[in-house]
Amino acid sequence: MTRKTGMGSMRTNNDDTGPASLPRQTVIITGGNSGLGYGCARALLSASPPWHVIIACRDLGRAQKAVAMLRESARPGAKVETMALDLASLASVRSFASKLEDRLKAADLPPLHGLVCNAAVQGARTFTADGFESTFGVSHLGHYLLVNLLVPLMEKPARIAVVASGVHDPAELAKVPASMAVPVPAWNTPTALAKGDLGPAAANDDAAADRGRRYSTTKLANVYFAYGLAPRLPEGITANAFDPGLMPGTGLAREYPAVVRFAWHNILPRIIPLLRLVLVKNIHTPEESGKALARLIVDPALVSTNGKYFEGLREIPSSAESYDKDRSEELWRESATLTGIERLPYSRLAD
Repeated sequence: MTRKTGMGSMRTNNDDTGPASLPRQTVIITGGNSGLGYGCARALLSASPPWHVIIACRDLGRAQKAVAMLRESARPGAKVETMALDLASLASVRSFASKLEDRLKAADLPPLHGLVCNAAVQGARTFTADGFESTFGVSHLGHYLLVNLLVPLMEKPARIAVVASGVHDPAELAKVPASMAVPVPAWNTPTALAKGDLGPAAANDDAAADRGRRYSTTKLANVYFAYGLAPRLPEGITANAFDPGLMPGTGLAREYPAVVRFAWHNILPRIIPLLRLVLVKNIHTPEESGKALARLIVDPALVSTNGKYFEGLREIPSSAESYDKDRSEELWRESATLTGIERLPYSRLAD
């Protein structure tokens, strides 16, 4: 006898004990130690059958604290651990992939069936160890390399979720109060973006506008990446983009003005239901958005869904600009050059 459980999975009356309860699938979440990634990890650790969740983070101390808390709420049989990954270093990305491959080959981990590309930065302009502007380097280039190294290690069916944001879409930004909005994307060639050079629309930006516009532009890159990845994947592996909506209380506001930062962390999280009524509907707690993100990995109804864009639980169109195939292809080619990837052995398309 079986009964339905959360996110469409099936569970038997006795599947919490014995060998059947051991995780049969591994999923990796980048930046899963807080905010959206933590909410996603928590949801995956409550799914059935149980998963082995790897929190891939640069700060192992913070990640280990998150793992300790996640274990307290995990369903019987689910497992969670952390592995070191610094997306600001291509060497670290390659090292992570190599160690993961060794563990998978040694059967130290269940087969890899899921990858959540969640980690992102938004702050003052800095550069990665490889000389890339950090917002673009971490959020796009680090994930681009990671995905291309891990796809050959995946067992089918497998799913990839790329966390984007509604800030890539000017139409969505128009719905957000000015005090909470960021400037619209200013696209440039990927090589220029990697150097920190935004398009002409950013010519007169001050430091605050520059920070926000680099973030919205990189989130547009995330959508281009998901759309470029989806048709290149082998049959049985899918990729989709995800907008978690506004999530007051998360760390992205750490460099906002003091008054906005105080409201973001101490006031807005307490009045989310009211904000949905009077400001924007697409505003959620990290737990709510984390569950919606986890659904892209575990919901049986989405097993064949590929190359789509989700706002929470809803599949919706992304921005008009995000469907520019020439830009998506240019991003794919130049990202391969920037990250040192040659021809991709699994690609179904000619690069």
